[in-house]
Amino acid sequence: MTIARKELVEALRVKAQHAREGILRMVYAANSGHCGGSLSAADIVAALYFHIMQIDPQNPGWEGRDRFILSKGHACPVVYSALALRGYFPREELGTLRALDSRLQGHPDMRKTPGLDATTGSLGQGLSLGVGMALGAKIGGKGYRVYVLMGDGETNEGQIWEAAACAVKYRLDNLVGIVDMNGLQNDGPTDAIMPMQPLADKWRAFGWNVLEIDGHDMEQIVSALEQAGESKQGKPTVIIAKTVKGKGVSYMENVVEWHSGAPTDEQLDLALAEIWGGR
Repeated sequence: MTIARKELVEALRVKAQHAREGILRMVYAANSGHCGGSLSAADIVAALYFHIMQIDPQNPGWEGRDRFILSKGHACPVVYSALALRGYFPREELGTLRALDSRLQGHPDMRKTPGLDATTGSLGQGLSLGVGMALGAKIGGKGYRVYVLMGDGETNEGQIWEAAACAVKYRLDNLVGIVDMNGLQNDGPTDAIMPMQPLADKWRAFGWNVLEIDGHDMEQIVSALEQAGESKQGKPTVIIAKTVKGKGVSYMENVVEWHSGAPTDEQLDLALAEIWGGR
């Protein structure tokens, strides 16, 4: 790895840690929200917003921008944190999560929050939105790419697979799906609720280009996203990222009860110390 590459990877790691801090602070302030699946996606979202996607915080509606869809909309704290860090709105606004009349609602609302490309929350719908956006770009001769972040529990939804088939039919190589495979969903382990393994083989069977990575190894994340962004194979790419729910906070990691819920004063202090102190 070159020195420049090492510096990029380290800078993105730091951005991901800032995003994790933002997640914890806003959920704490709201006394409500979803930490677990937001923390598991922080490294991926940091790489997208600070290296991969062509976006302009000063012009959120820029037609040529890349699009991002958070299909698992309950994990919106990770996107709000990234948007604030990227300059779409003041970081102080993170403290208004889920407040009445706030621009930062409990699920993403593109009518309220600058920088959002889709209103999401009902699981299973985001990939269909992404297919529509990517197809629109193809028809209109536009060069932007569309990124859709899904949960592994969300792949239980049949609409995901209808969209997957449609993306292959229309040869949408400008579409990138990302599965945050942290192994847990609201009611328990994903393998116990509705087993989806071998997940990679299912996507391959649908005709997608499949990349499998460690979703907390920033070099692997960046390399996979760069490879997906350069794809001209005439088919969409999905990145299956193995992650840890609650990543970075010892008492949250792999604990299904932290799918949602807010930390106490003492828990927040411990979480922030672990994020910045390392373990």
